This record gives sequence, C-alpha cells and structure tokens, in this order.
Amino acid sequence: MSAPLSEVLQRLDRQPYANYRDLRGQGYPVGPFTFRFTRIQGDPFAPPSHIRVDAAATRPALPPEATHSADARRATADYLHRALLAILTRSEEEEGGKARLTMAGVGQEVLDRTAVRVAADGSVIVRVRVGLPAHHRRIQGKEAARLVTDELAWALKRSLKVDLDALLAHVRAVEDQVALRAALAERGLVAFLAEGAVLARASGVDDGPLADAVALAVPDTLAVELVAPHAGPLRGLGVPEGVTLIVGGGYHGKSTLLAALARGVYDHVPGDGRDRCVTRADAMSVRAEDGRFIGGVDLRPFISHLPGGRDTSAFESADASGSTSQAAAIVEALEAGAKALFVDEDTAATNFMIRDARMRRLVPTAAEPITPFIDRVRQLAEGGVSSVLVVGGAGDYLDVADTVIRMQAYVPDDATAEAREVAALLPLGESPRAPGPWPAPAPRVPDPAGLDPSKGRKTERVRAIRTRYLEFGESEVDLSAVAQLVDPGQTRLIGDALLYLARGLCDGRRTVVELLALLEATWADDIGIVAAYEAVDRARPRPLEVAAAINRLRSLKLK
Repeated sequence: MSAPLSEVLQRLDRQPYANYRDLRGQGYPVGPFTFRFTRIQGDPFAPPSHIRVDAAATRPALPPEATHSADARRATADYLHRALLAILTRSEEEEGGKARLTMAGVGQEVLDRTAVRVAADGSVIVRVRVGLPAHHRRIQGKEAARLVTDELAWALKRSLKVDLDALLAHVRAVEDQVALRAALAERGLVAFLAEGAVLARASGVDDGPLADAVALAVPDTLAVELVAPHAGPLRGLGVPEGVTLIVGGGYHGKSTLLAALARGVYDHVPGDGRDRCVTRADAMSVRAEDGRFIGGVDLRPFISHLPGGRDTSAFESADASGSTSQAAAIVEALEAGAKALFVDEDTAATNFMIRDARMRRLVPTAAEPITPFIDRVRQLAEGGVSSVLVVGGAGDYLDVADTVIRMQAYVPDDATAEAREVAALLPLGESPRAPGPWPAPAPRVPDPAGLDPSKGRKTERVRAIRTRYLEFGESEVDLSAVAQLVDPGQTRLIGDALLYLARGLCDGRRTVVELLALLEATWADDIGIVAAYEAVDRARPRPLEVAAAINRLRSLKLK
C-alpha cells in the first residue's frame, strides 16, 4: 500500500522542484476521495498542476432526480462546480489574492464541462488546478500537504454538502428549459421568452441581469403558452418561424431582444432572468466581418457574375469585404445545419442587406454582382430557414416580413398589421424577389494538409486565447464575430476538436458535414473523449461553432 499523500508530499520537502513529477498518475486516498495528479508543472512559474478528484456515489449522496438523465447530471455538475468555485474564490480573497487552488470559471450558462462530471450512479469527478508551492525552486512539502490534503479536501467536503432544495431547483430549471426548447419546432416557433423575463444585462462585462431592468411584457397577439415539466403552463412571447423583424427607435431594446434570442440556445442558471427563455438549438447569429478568410464557399446565392467572369461557386479570399463575409457566413451556417438566422442591422453590411429602388434604377440588377439578402430571405423561409432581423432603417424589409415586433421602451408590441399598411401606402418600385433557384452547392471536402497542427519544432501546437481566439499550428482562427461562443472553455474544446480531426478523421474524403456528424457522435456522451488529456477547463460548443472555426482556419484547403 502506498504511503498517504500528506506523508509523500512532506518527504519531498526541500527537494528539487522537478521531483514533484513523481506524484503524477498514482491515485492517493484522501479521506473519502481519491486524488490523482494528472499534470505537474515544470517549475514554480509555469501554469499550475492539475488534480483529478474522484468522489464515490456515497459521498455526495445525490438524490435520484439529480442523476436520472444526462440533462439532470449536467445541471448537477454545474451546481457543484459553482459551489466549489465560490469556496475557492473566498479562500483566495482571504489569502490576499494569492490563488493556489483554482478551477475553470463559469458564466450564466449551464454548459457541459470537464471541470465537474456527474455519473449516472451519482459518483463525481472534479478537476482543479493547484500551484504547487516552492521556495527558490525547492519543494515546500509541508505547505503542499496543507494545501492539497487539508485545504482542497476541506473545500471538496464542504461543496458536496449540498442544499438539496437549491440543487433540485437548479436541475428543474434546466429540465424546464430543455423541454421548452424541444417544444418549439412542434409549435412552429423559433424562440419563446416567458413573460416577466429580464433580458437586459448588467453591463458589457457583466452578463448578470440588470437590477432595474424592465421585465418582459407580452402582447396578446404575440403570446403563446408552453408547458414546462416543473413550472407548468407558461405564457410568453413566441417568435414564429418565417421572417420576423424587430423594429423600434434607438435604445429601445431591439438588440437586447435579439441578444437574448441568440443566448437562448443555451440553458441558464435560475435567477438569470433568461432561465425561461429558449431558442431552437440550430439558430445562428451572422454578421459582416471585414478581413476574414473564406475558403472554397459557394457564394452564388448572393454573389455572381463578377467582373472578369470569376467563378463564385468555390470562392476564396484572404481578406473578404463585409458583404462577402456576411454572404459566406450565411452559406456556411446553412451547410452546418442552421435553420434560423439572426441578423442585427448594426453589424451587417448595408449593401448586402438591401438595395433600394433608386439604387436598383441607377445600377440595374444585371450590373450588380451582389444579390441582397432581402431578395433571398423569403426563399429561405419557404425552404425552412427562418430569419430574425433587427431593422432600424431598412423599411423595405416590411414587404417580406411575416411578423413585426416593435420595441418601445423595452416593451414589445405586435406591429405586423400596421407594418403591412405602411408597406401598402408606400410601395416599393420593385418588390424583393429571388433571382432564381437556390444553387445546389458541391460538398466541401477538407484536405488533411490544411489541418496541420504543427508549428516549428512542435508537432502539435493548439492554444485558445480568451473566449474567441485560437491558434492552431501556424494558423490563427479569429472567432471574434461568432457571437454565440460564450465561454473560453468552448474555444479550448474547439481547438481540441480540430486536433482530433487532424489526427485521422479528416482523411480527404469526408465532407465538412460528415466530419461534424462524426465529431458529435464521438463526444455525445463525454466531451472528454475529444478534449486534451484530463483537461480541467473545457466546455461543449455547438457543431455550428465548430464549423465556424473550421471555416475561419486560414490554412484550410479543399480537395
């Protein structure tokens, strides 16, 4: 039998720092837990070491309702994660900001993460970071023993003494959101926002609810009722399939509403204000991105007959314009399975969104390579792809809208009938219409050579920087415009996913769509299968965000 971890650490006292490596891999019983060092830092100034903690099912004593389904286990893991993180954060504050024990941060969303995992039998895995102490590159064994076997073990015990009422409220809130989201398609809805929801956020850097925000009121003509398994019948704003405009004056809440719809693809914690606001999981926000890379995208639905006869069926650009990038973002989203598109006029390319009657008269359609989105939006809706657009100045969209929601002082009202009257009184010179059928794109097959993770002497170099920036080999992946990436852990796991594809799945025969499907099947039950070894800080992205990263990989090549 191995010696207790406390004793092992104390024996290392004053030895060279590199001797901490002897701890790696072996499991050490510490009270009711098993500790295992899965990464050891190379020196005191390197990124911290990682510890995996296994807690048997008898230790947390979780009720069946907390573990009976994958969604319940995700919610329970999120609750335990937040409890332990709060304890570690308080300890850091008490130590004057000296963080020795840390774990992945969390936002308002309840994501599938590697930091805490709950199994069907109620057992729990926790992954934390620990800065192993040293003095002049010599091990401080006694301090390490105190930090790990005393402080961490105490924090774990305390966090696992759960408030059952609070835990079950957390689980039920998530289960309600999952059920509401599942009901959307059957009811012909893109999204549902419960009456009384708080959509406004505290600030640009604080995603919590705004303290004095106006709660959502729902006009009768836009109201629908959905039934949640725990909350029961809920009245709320239903955003129907088709083409929906969000209009109103500046600062009246148009973009706030659209942002809430975009975040509704994720579940939120109780008390967030959006915890009964859901959007179908295949909705994608798109915008213009000046300067982005485009690799082999069929832009013919929006861009064709370029001067010089340049073909746009497999368009490439290292420095795309706003209109071209927005066209590519839409085509890429559809390829990845998006069935709803969110567009805010403020972040869109004007010449891509619309061409008014005067400009159509001055520059005839035959002389304009860009087919504006307004000409295709109804065709998309008829093909099963809905659009929700914030429109402040492009009144031409009134002619193509099924529903018009007008925001006045953060209160929505149904302006659909009035919008139709305005459109009839002020007719367009030429009605928006698709110039022809939507061209059928050729399947895109990535070349394995374009997914090269090597950099210099390193055979694999993948690094996520903040929430929306990724380095992959020699390439940079700028995800700053991918608005529905909400957590740095998602970007880290996207990096792991690209590496996973590069190690063999991307074989020069599989299409982008097939690669996404294989990836989803691989990590359906456990994202750790794709994540780096025993990763402490990964979170699940959607396939749509993985596709966005593939499409922005500047080394991408197609067969």
